[in-house]
Amino acid sequence: MNERAKSLRVAVLGCGAVGSQVVRLLTEQSDDLAARVGAPVELVGVGVRRLDAPRDVEVPDGLLTTDVLGLVARDDVDLVVEVIGGIEPARSLILAALDNGASVVTANKALLAEDGPTLFEAAEKAERDLYYEAAVAGAIPILRPLRESLAGDKVTRVLGIVNGTTNFILDKMDTSGAGFSEALEEAQELGYAEADPTADVEGFDAAAKAAILASLAFHSRVTAADVYREGISDVTAADVASARDMGAVVKLLAICELRPGPHGDQVAARVHPAMIPRSHPLASVREAFNAVFVESEAAGQLMFYGPGAGGAPTASAVLGDLVTVARNRLAGTRGVGESAYADRAVQPMGETRTRYHVAIDVDDRAGVLAAVANAFADHDVSIQTVRQEGRGADAQLVVVSHAAPDAALAATVEQLRNMDIVREVTSVMRVEGGDE
Repeated sequence: MNERAKSLRVAVLGCGAVGSQVVRLLTEQSDDLAARVGAPVELVGVGVRRLDAPRDVEVPDGLLTTDVLGLVARDDVDLVVEVIGGIEPARSLILAALDNGASVVTANKALLAEDGPTLFEAAEKAERDLYYEAAVAGAIPILRPLRESLAGDKVTRVLGIVNGTTNFILDKMDTSGAGFSEALEEAQELGYAEADPTADVEGFDAAAKAAILASLAFHSRVTAADVYREGISDVTAADVASARDMGAVVKLLAICELRPGPHGDQVAARVHPAMIPRSHPLASVREAFNAVFVESEAAGQLMFYGPGAGGAPTASAVLGDLVTVARNRLAGTRGVGESAYADRAVQPMGETRTRYHVAIDVDDRAGVLAAVANAFADHDVSIQTVRQEGRGADAQLVVVSHAAPDAALAATVEQLRNMDIVREVTSVMRVEGGDE
């Protein structure tokens, strides 16, 4: 028999940029949602920290409450939408909702990346759904394709631009020649970057999303702590110009892939700026947009593109999950839970094969190129291309390597820095795409 066939009652936790748009869509599209779900969807409460905080939408009378724990404990709440963000109190509230028999939709990437298994186990125990499409790439449907559409395939690589703030900054540096600080200031003025942009520009946000993507794609538990992370604050206008000279563009990439290990495939997950050829589909992703490029054995190459943040786009993903969870609730079924059966190990960054672009200020004299080449050879790193720019005091070598273990490449750079003929290693950046 259907549960609560007359209506499905929803509580929303948080009424900020995303929560307010969820409330708006629930109220404005109530008739359409009822038709899609098969029963009315009734908003019965909105949990907030302050009743008098300014909000983008008008919340219907009587729904706002600061007793958020009391809201999720109500026995008439069927679905809880969590868009508070952060670790606590979100974790405790989600666990309480599941324990009380509610299904949960969340957009909380940080919590899922840090403690997802606890949430999934609670959902399994409660026999309820936990859906989280909005946690990665805003409105872009990427988690459901990985979890369901590609369930019969073997995904081998997920490569994505999953942070709009950093993509906007790097795009401005590429198109205008601006430095990092100047581009960041513009992003803040336009509302793409927070007053404290650390989570974005240092890669923490993207690392959390990479952990979620890797967990789904490779059926293994991957946390944010497992993801190697570098931000973009050290990317210079010279780096961007050098990329342009070699027909490439700099992007902050989340890269999740299967790599051979001593006992089978391992998961390699990393976030860092990288040069990619302008011919690569991700190179054309402009401003604050996101895109995720998926490679699998049977389907081949797929790309998902769209707005990766913002109240309304993220709320769209939340409502999509809500409709699915509501349908499951009416049918007395559950959707797909956590899939971690593969239990693959995470490959250390030092063992992960990648390529480096290295710019070196050198003395302009005979034997310099041979000495630099020997430094690469000392660590079994093969050189793909090398070019010299300038003469005399302005002499510079730009070297692009073939793929090698990251530890060997890092050791090569350290050796270069200690050589008498090297005045300075001015730029080190990984290269993705193209021939290894």
